[in-house]
Amino acid sequence: MPETDAIFEHLRTAHATAHADPEVLRISVDTKAKVKVAPFSRGGSARGAKAVRAADHDLRPDALLAPAGILEVDCGQLNIIFGTSRDTSDFVADALDLWWADRRASYPDVRRLLIDLDNGPEVGSSRTQFMNRLVAFSDRNRLTLELAYYPPYHSKYNRIERCWGILEKHWNGTLLSTIATALEWAKTMTWRGVRPTVHLLDRVYETGVTLTQAAFRPVAARLERSKTLPKWSLVIHPVSG
Repeated sequence: MPETDAIFEHLRTAHATAHADPEVLRISVDTKAKVKVAPFSRGGSARGAKAVRAADHDLRPDALLAPAGILEVDCGQLNIIFGTSRDTSDFVADALDLWWADRRASYPDVRRLLIDLDNGPEVGSSRTQFMNRLVAFSDRNRLTLELAYYPPYHSKYNRIERCWGILEKHWNGTLLSTIATALEWAKTMTWRGVRPTVHLLDRVYETGVTLTQAAFRPVAARLERSKTLPKWSLVIHPVSG
């Protein structure tokens, strides 16, 4: 697309600015394909006295886990939130809430989050419910949010994507036969020598949640979109009171 080079130039500038400012925390956010919880073969290998017996057909799983990842880019701290329902705008927003409640004490001086995203269907800048939830997050936590999107077909450059490959390689040699097993194995992976923080978000999410034009109008007024890249760059400032 014509804007690709401009989007990457904007990302480079935003990343450099965030790295130099102690009041800005850069995070990389994305979800991963659902994980089937059952004694299925995952194509990995493991050492042991006996060969592991696994199902050779993906029959109906006992459960599905929807992983959301939040990577604190500069320090390398990976946070994985496993949902037991659907990958929706509300799930990602709740994952952000859970992450910040857990990690905010580590960043007492942070006043702004730079959030790297791809423009997926649940987190795109045109998704009314996601924007609604982020405005509420900004106000509640008195944080300025800067959303920096990668262009289509370039999500592999979003840093969190590299973490998913490490997780797959790490746990493919075991049987993820229970939710507890999947969570415990996720806790033992490392990203740049750091073990992730892992949470379970056991809530039911409905798909297709949107705001009417009238309901979205005050939310849209809070979105300061770039004049040159309005779909790919926007800022949300908190309003207190």
